[in-house]
Amino acid sequence: MTHMHVAGALHADATTPAPVWLTRPEDVNSLTAKLWSETVKRDENGVITVGGLRLTDLAEQVGTPAYVIDEVDFRSRARDWREAFAGWTVYYAGKSFLCGTIVRWAAEEDLNLDVCSLGELTVALRAGFDPARIGMHGNNKSEAELRLALEHGVGRIIVDSSDEISRLERLCAELDTTARVMIRVTTGVEAHTHEYIATAHEDQKFGFSIAGGQALVGLFRCHHSPRLQLLGVHSHIGSQIFDTNGFEVAARRTLKLFSQFKEATGLELAELDLGGGFGIAYTKEDTPATPDELARGLRDIVEHECRGFGLNPPAISIEPGRAIVGPSGLALYRVGTVKPVDVGNGMNRRYISVDGGMSDNIRPALYAAEYSAALASRSSAAEPVVSRVVGLHCEGGDILVRDEFLPGDVAIGDLIAVPAAGAYSRSMASNYNHTPRPPVVSVRDGKVRTMLRRETLDDLLALDAGLSENEEPNG
Repeated sequence: MTHMHVAGALHADATTPAPVWLTRPEDVNSLTAKLWSETVKRDENGVITVGGLRLTDLAEQVGTPAYVIDEVDFRSRARDWREAFAGWTVYYAGKSFLCGTIVRWAAEEDLNLDVCSLGELTVALRAGFDPARIGMHGNNKSEAELRLALEHGVGRIIVDSSDEISRLERLCAELDTTARVMIRVTTGVEAHTHEYIATAHEDQKFGFSIAGGQALVGLFRCHHSPRLQLLGVHSHIGSQIFDTNGFEVAARRTLKLFSQFKEATGLELAELDLGGGFGIAYTKEDTPATPDELARGLRDIVEHECRGFGLNPPAISIEPGRAIVGPSGLALYRVGTVKPVDVGNGMNRRYISVDGGMSDNIRPALYAAEYSAALASRSSAAEPVVSRVVGLHCEGGDILVRDEFLPGDVAIGDLIAVPAAGAYSRSMASNYNHTPRPPVVSVRDGKVRTMLRRETLDDLLALDAGLSENEEPNG
């Protein structure tokens, strides 16, 4: 058995009481800056603060578990991406985390918005986002999704199959309108990431294959359709990507497709979307590129490949989501039990059970994603001990933080903070074991604002047709 690192098998290590990359900290109370949002620090009493608010005070106000978003950090990262990629269009990938407040922040920071479901599109529209600045994704879009997008004039629909082209043409004829579309292509790039989040290899569900010829056929079909306005091509190679190497190969293959289209039609496609998937630091070993570094690299790649194929550079767009909201968020838990476990060879690991788990962060159980953690409610003079932060669910794989050095005196009632929890935590949360989902709150200038309220048992039981208001469930 190995630990699969989210940045790929090259980063994996054999199973040991602690992975080889996890080094004993000189100061167990220190906070590695790249893991935390901009305003996070420890106060004079050792309590972690965010946005000027102590996490102990926040826990008293909203309870635990809770997701906490640093508004200043989110806005700062949004501006960093927009400024680094000036001249390109930056879409915030809503699947990473979306709610009405996030939609408004994205609009205020002059980002476009990426959605991939009827629910996400509805949130965006109800929050007042300009439909012309929305991109609609999805490999199996329903008629209801497409109809809503067409009726509101969504700026672009990323087409994923021949069936979808037919569906769009029929709906456009019915509504007497046209759809602005991009063809999503499969470039055959094997991104160095987990199998489930690598999306550009051939044997998976997304896109039209370039190598198999389906991408060119899809472009021709959209180009000749009276109901579709072909904008260009969309390429996405995966998630949690740390550098531009994979993008270089994908851009070369995609722009070769542009050249083939030009040779056949005499026309140049106007737009290229390079997708998202830009990585963040979840552990101390992670070294993701900055927006400025990525911008320089991607600009060089596009310019070089366009020169090689004799093309005018198309309008370029990208889709960061995790890279904006991921580091802006943390998850806050309260410790319920602490259990030393003998792992053999005279070694022990402390299992620290908290009041959340895989229902509020499925990523470690889903594809062995690694996270970090820190004692949030106080500082400690105890020796660092290899610990595992686990949840309350009835699953052996209910692990939130697989390996971390935490103080040896972590005890019942302490608060544990998990950084880089802003993306794909609440958006992938479930009600496993009938567990209500935690709230999402934002913090700025010492004030807490609710973004999504905490679910209650009444919320869950309201969906159960077998429980009437006058019946008590059997014990």
